[in-house]
Amino acid sequence: MKKIITLLAFTFSILSCTNAQQTEFKKEGLENVMTTTDNTSITFQDILNKYKGKTIVIDVWASWCSDCIKGMPKVKTLQEQYPDATYLFISMDKNYDAWIKGITKYDVKGEHYLTSDGMKGVFGKSINLDWIPRYMVVDKEGKIALFKVIEADDNKLIETLNKLK
Repeated sequence: MKKIITLLAFTFSILSCTNAQQTEFKKEGLENVMTTTDNTSITFQDILNKYKGKTIVIDVWASWCSDCIKGMPKVKTLQEQYPDATYLFISMDKNYDAWIKGITKYDVKGEHYLTSDGMKGVFGKSINLDWIPRYMVVDKEGKIALFKVIEADDNKLIETLNKLK
């Protein structure tokens, strides 16, 4: 019985560590080069530096993603409820033109960047991207306050933004 309890405790501690929320971006992700809407290059680190001192809501999306498009009304509601946050949209679109058309077509308001290598690329791997849309929150000091939710009206997202007001 003692061995079973010890094994369960060990298993629980391992699982707790693997599910711990990431509070900093990985070096590879920070160094990842993205594209701006005016078709220039910028690293993710430079993007974060640009908005340092502000609460940042990151929406990882793509114009081809039906769940992302269905979620846009929730994002717009979030923007109305938390207008002081910066809304950073990182697109997983396959090319620049499709991305730009998607921003216009779906009237996506915020700051926009395009990853260079899609969901399974460097940035996607650095944030353990397994689904889009994906929402993250970065606090005013640049730390990840919320690592992962997939709905813009998720209670964890709302609670995190309320704490950072």
